[in-house]
Amino acid sequence: MKIVTWNTQWCCGLDGIVSPERIVDGARAMGDFDVLCLQEIAANYPRLEGDASADQPARIGELLPGFRVFFGAAVHEFSEHGESRFGNLIATRLPVRQVQHHPLPYPADGGVRSMPRMCTVVTVDAPGLGPVRVMTTHLEYYSRIQRMAQARALRELHVAYCEQAAAPPQPSDDGSAFRTKAHTAQAVLCGDFNFEEHEAEYAAVTEGGALLDAWRLLHGDAERPPTFRLFDRTYGPEPIACDFVMVSPGLAPRVRSLGVDLHTRVSDHQPVTVELD
Repeated sequence: MKIVTWNTQWCCGLDGIVSPERIVDGARAMGDFDVLCLQEIAANYPRLEGDASADQPARIGELLPGFRVFFGAAVHEFSEHGESRFGNLIATRLPVRQVQHHPLPYPADGGVRSMPRMCTVVTVDAPGLGPVRVMTTHLEYYSRIQRMAQARALRELHVAYCEQAAAPPQPSDDGSAFRTKAHTAQAVLCGDFNFEEHEAEYAAVTEGGALLDAWRLLHGDAERPPTFRLFDRTYGPEPIACDFVMVSPGLAPRVRSLGVDLHTRVSDHQPVTVELD
């Protein structure tokens, strides 16, 4: 199973051009992916740089024939421009068992720029792996109070899923919404976490080994390639790595590769790809 994860900056490149087409092409250039996880996907935000007034989830669906597209709006609001949505997207060509959208904590942090955040979860049947929960998220950038709360919530969410898999509800085949679900401890958590490996939020997500860093599994103590501020230093003086892929312990032996495109400039982040065999 190949996954690409990418913060697209509403599909806006460093040249100021908004283009879902370039994002899909850039993801395809990284390999024949089975799952595409995108953060910062917009619908009807005409005042964003480059004009993000188009329905990007719908357009990405058109660009990926054979894939099913699931969009989770962390922000869903109405203004003088009408209905607007902003959030995360998962597209997959694998069989889908279930889809869930989880709002993340949004504690008050007065006077600090922020927006609501969420995690989209799509459980797929992966060849040779069985059911796998693919989880993608984008944590708060400006508020560390919110980011830490969200980091802790992600770990708690994964642990709760694992507890359900270990002690599932009563089986049912009655055709109702109570019918048996694909409970699984196998998970991939990816996205833009807006923290670095040395920060407390990273420790909060990985506490107790419930989730393991795919880069460290493959490369030990080797320096991690940057995923943000590589070409654009608007948000800081040096490139950093804040886009991660985490896996559950049962999937750790199945991680075969992880790569970063260090050349593309069609977003302010670099895309990351991971392969599990």
